[in-house]
Amino acid sequence: MKEKHYLTPLFEPKSVAIVGASEREDAIGTVVLRNMKDGGFKGRLFAINPKHQEVQGVPCYASVEDVPQRLDLVVIAIAAQKIPSVIDACGRAGAKAAIIMSAGFSETGRRGAALERSMLETARRHRIRILGPNCLGIMRPELGLNATFAHGRALPGSIGFISQSGALCTAILDWARPNNVGFSSVISLGSSSDIDFGEALEFMISDPRTESIFLYVEGVRDARRFMSALRSAARVKPVLLIKVGRHPEASRAVLSHTGAEVGEDSVFDAAVRRAGVIRLYNLGQLFAAANALFSHFRPRGNRLAIITNGGGPGIMAADRAADLGIPLADFAESTLEKLNAALPATWSHGNPVDVLGDANVERYRAAIKAVLEGPNVDGVMVMLTPQAMANPTEVAKALIEEERNADKPVVTCFMGEEIVTEARKLFDGAGIPTFRTPEPAVELFSHISAYYRNQKLLAQTPASLTELNPPSIESARLVIETALNERRKVLNEMESKAILAAFRIPIAQTVVARSATEAMVLAEEIGLPVAMKIDSPDVKHKSDVGGVRLNLTSLAAVRTAYQEILEGVRKAHPEAHINGLAIEPMIRKPNGRELMVGVRRDPVFGPIITFGEGGTRVEADKDRAIALPPLNTYLARDLIRSSRVSSYLDEFRNMPPVNMEALELVLLRVSEMVCELPWMKELDINPLIIDEDGAVVVDARIHADNVSPTADRYDHMAIHPYPQHLISHWTVPDGTKITIRPIRPEDAEIEAEFVRNLSAESKYFRFMNTMRELPPAMVVRLTQIDYDREMAFVATVEVEGKETEIGVARYAVNPDGESCEFAIVVSDDWQHRGLARRLMGVLIETARDRGLAYMNGVFLSNNDRMLRFVQSLGFVLSNDPEDNSIKLGVLSLQD
Repeated sequence: MKEKHYLTPLFEPKSVAIVGASEREDAIGTVVLRNMKDGGFKGRLFAINPKHQEVQGVPCYASVEDVPQRLDLVVIAIAAQKIPSVIDACGRAGAKAAIIMSAGFSETGRRGAALERSMLETARRHRIRILGPNCLGIMRPELGLNATFAHGRALPGSIGFISQSGALCTAILDWARPNNVGFSSVISLGSSSDIDFGEALEFMISDPRTESIFLYVEGVRDARRFMSALRSAARVKPVLLIKVGRHPEASRAVLSHTGAEVGEDSVFDAAVRRAGVIRLYNLGQLFAAANALFSHFRPRGNRLAIITNGGGPGIMAADRAADLGIPLADFAESTLEKLNAALPATWSHGNPVDVLGDANVERYRAAIKAVLEGPNVDGVMVMLTPQAMANPTEVAKALIEEERNADKPVVTCFMGEEIVTEARKLFDGAGIPTFRTPEPAVELFSHISAYYRNQKLLAQTPASLTELNPPSIESARLVIETALNERRKVLNEMESKAILAAFRIPIAQTVVARSATEAMVLAEEIGLPVAMKIDSPDVKHKSDVGGVRLNLTSLAAVRTAYQEILEGVRKAHPEAHINGLAIEPMIRKPNGRELMVGVRRDPVFGPIITFGEGGTRVEADKDRAIALPPLNTYLARDLIRSSRVSSYLDEFRNMPPVNMEALELVLLRVSEMVCELPWMKELDINPLIIDEDGAVVVDARIHADNVSPTADRYDHMAIHPYPQHLISHWTVPDGTKITIRPIRPEDAEIEAEFVRNLSAESKYFRFMNTMRELPPAMVVRLTQIDYDREMAFVATVEVEGKETEIGVARYAVNPDGESCEFAIVVSDDWQHRGLARRLMGVLIETARDRGLAYMNGVFLSNNDRMLRFVQSLGFVLSNDPEDNSIKLGVLSLQD
């Protein structure tokens, strides 16, 4: 049994009414009705207009309430002020969804915003879902659904396109038809007052017609839902997007257009990489990627080989590859041997492979074959300039023949025009991407090969806490609570370092002196030499105002420095509140590198972690890499590699490489702080000094603020960490130890093995299918879950030193956000031993703690054992009104 998605009435309607349908040529309703007719809509179509009984040969009624059958979808193209009353009529008529094309709502000011609120309140009262307002509409070509006012229609295909801009939809549609690119769906979100990217993406995930997804993004309203849906989609289908508003001026334009928050572009970039998504930057790249995806262009890595008959064009391609961080493939000895045997002695003997200007078809063929078969190559770019010996058409034919037998993608750049026109046509027909210049060809390979790197980031599911030497979270919370109770949001250096120490981050011990005499006493206790720094919540960059003295080797120097620092800071910042002077031992690390680690809040995606060069150059260089927490070791390493400073963390100028494990551990601990301390709004560690022996924090500053408690302890984060706190253990009467824990992506193998070993009956009752193997896409779907929207607990035991799954229970939160639907299956060998009840107990408690009100279940009527079991748990059963073979169960979680 395949359950219908709750947005099916919108995306797969069986009956549609168009409010505002007309015979007037310039009316939007006229175009929509014509498009629905021309598209060959397979359902019932009605026009709504009190002035007509028939419009364009379609039956017309004065109101949606007069239509003689229940409507799935109502398309509204009338003046904005009339729409709330029309939505009310739709509700009374039983309509499920509406598309509002009209403008004149929040984007126009207060009056429009009030009108929009009225419309939404009415829709929610009637449980009507709304697409828009101010949108182009939707297309579902295979269903004949063209509920848009675009001129022309889309070809059926496998790309799902979701856009916040109707104008961009029309531009892409205009390009797509002559280029034979088809779509499963085209969705214009408009102002997204109700349905946003999150829900549209969720439908695309479940839509079998959609194989890849394109997004045009201007701003994000709900980061958690956006990231949740984006990550879920990218786990099963390639997702590409264009995001505009990359600069402050453009961001302001986006805010006025959609009303959505934009945030910092570098943060958005980090978010989509973490979501396993490919980001594009212009329509040219989008069109190229569309063509490539439509041709099933699938790189498996990013090592590129370039074959060219001109040295200059090959260097241009290599330069662009270097700009984009695409490594040129390092050929294996076997590849070089084949190339040496096939090419003249004067060939380039490296990558790019210059087959020389007199290369003929056979020389090209031999080079292409050798490189495609090479073990260190992930993709090949073949270039040709129309020189005397080259026959572009014959080279194209040879290339197409070799590409058919290869398992690696090929992209081409045949430069020139008249002589290479026929070759380009051949490439188009064979589905091989082709370009006139080197740069966009390399960019295409870069963007789509990035999919594989980003997929590795997506698969990471970090825990909220590390298992070794857990932090003292309560101590850190007490420090923050004390400061907030004293109405202080900026913690002093001692307090900031105390929190770092609570999370096991090495610090330079700091004490604060409030007089010159106290400074000398403390310096004597710490041990000379010492460093002294101003301690003031109003001074961010201490060095800029003379607030730092280093390497003070005598008590006299300490006394003098105390007076000089105070005088200098008071002169530069007379209004600054000064707590005293912080004194700490002088850190001596001859091979030390000064780094910066920070945390701050993005207005869209919440807390982010920044990393880069520290010291006084941090603001000037702005060298920082960005990652969304939570981190694990893989993500911490990726963050380090993404920064420019990473190049001098290895052996550098006679200095040994730094202790990378110590640096990674600091980043992991900072990630823990972000997860567990929602009060922390900002953290600056600068400098963090790292050398071959380890890391130490020399200076730190934390900003905190009060937060409202929620049922979700990680509500402040865009990505929910692995809920390690939900791991539990159970020993059954025979002494067997069972671990019950949330599922992880790494469980794919044991999950597949578990289902493989189930009996046919157990498989049927769980999946309504007796399949031998879980399809790979389903394994991914079951193990790479979003802990914000669903939960799955696996029960495992150790068998011959190997972890083995013996049961799994899961729930998925329903669209109402108040209820969830569960499923459970236990290994046949472990049934009747209390495991199912134990799993359900953990699952129910987790759903209850999350704040859900109800848990629902769907059961086969002949599954007597399951029906008795859920009734014993308190589920109330009823018959499915549409299917006698199905029973529905509901459990109240908040009684």
